[in-house]
Amino acid sequence: MPLSHIDPIAARMFAVEVVKKLRQQGYEAVWAGGCVRDQLSGRVPVDYDVATSAHPDSVRELFGRRHTIAIGAAFGVITVIGSKASGNVEVATYRSDAEYVDGRRPVGVTFCDAQEDALRRDFTINGLFFDPVEEVVVDYVGGQRDLDEGIIRAIGDPSMRFGEDHLRMLRAVRFSANFAFPLESHTRDAIDLLAHQLVLVSPERLAAELRLMFSRIGRGQALRLLVGTGLVNPLFGGRLNKTESFWSSASDALDALNEPSLPLTIAILCREEPELVAGICNHLRLSNYERRLAAWLVEALSVLSAKDAGSDYSHAPWSRLQPWLAHEWRFQLADIVGSLAVIHCFSSEKVAWVRQQVQRTDAELNPSHLLRGNDLLQLGVPSGPVVGHLLNQLRSLQLDEKIISREAAVEWVKQQCVDE
Repeated sequence: MPLSHIDPIAARMFAVEVVKKLRQQGYEAVWAGGCVRDQLSGRVPVDYDVATSAHPDSVRELFGRRHTIAIGAAFGVITVIGSKASGNVEVATYRSDAEYVDGRRPVGVTFCDAQEDALRRDFTINGLFFDPVEEVVVDYVGGQRDLDEGIIRAIGDPSMRFGEDHLRMLRAVRFSANFAFPLESHTRDAIDLLAHQLVLVSPERLAAELRLMFSRIGRGQALRLLVGTGLVNPLFGGRLNKTESFWSSASDALDALNEPSLPLTIAILCREEPELVAGICNHLRLSNYERRLAAWLVEALSVLSAKDAGSDYSHAPWSRLQPWLAHEWRFQLADIVGSLAVIHCFSSEKVAWVRQQVQRTDAELNPSHLLRGNDLLQLGVPSGPVVGHLLNQLRSLQLDEKIISREAAVEWVKQQCVDE
């Protein structure tokens, strides 16, 4: 269920109900992780996790099998299904993880108490618990102090935490950038040392993390940290060997986006080398939509930045620009053009013109064709490639307002037939 559809008030009420129901049966139960962090930092949580002493089978029995999902039961996690407004709540049994052998997950778990559960988590600000009934913070890892001081610190030995799950290095970067908290020195050193192990993380998990990282506040700083820690090379499969000035400019452009996303990020990073788009999208196993959008944006940027387009597009043929500015993705294109203007890839005049064009109605941007293929056949044009060729020519003349009526179009086609 998309978090954007969740009502924060309904989500909180449901998360309180889950805790109370567990407590009524004699179990310990508290909120855990990100919802506690966000609440204490002044953000409004919409996604709640509950940690409890109840074992998975007990959780399912209490809430009913029809109202729970047991996909994560092997790791002590049961999803309790809420309403569309509240969303679901993940209920996880306090656990201690066994050895990690694949850089992602433990070979097994042992149910334990709250303190041991906190100590196996990734960062101190994510290791906090909160009792929503008594409204008390439970902190075994110094997370409240680090949240107050504004720092991202791994729990325990950073190298051990990142060795258990290599994706945690990307999460550290995302939290640091999103919260504008620096990385604690030992945590940063461990990332510098272990960055190469990111190649062991599955592409799907990398992409999921990048979608979060590059769609939120701090995305430019996130890119700077990826470069500074050496994570950027294994992250993109060594395809982006860029200068320091390029990374700095790209970071500024990312921050200037109004509707940031991973495809727009890839377009900014590949704007000078369009041939890299397919390789990066394949490397991260992005969706077909993301691949198409990133590639389309890079090609569109190439057209809009061509030298013969003019300083403000006033002399550029509309027929050349129209396929891009009338496209369903034109608003993403206008967004990225505006962001690249910040680093002087486009003039302010061009940005203003593009923004003006994309706001026009569909009828203005994409007027009905004056003639269709059947019309040409009835005029005596032989079937075959020549029909498509003439239609394309006619469309360009129409868009450039050199032929503006059906009658003029018919006369033009007849003349072409005579000339041939």
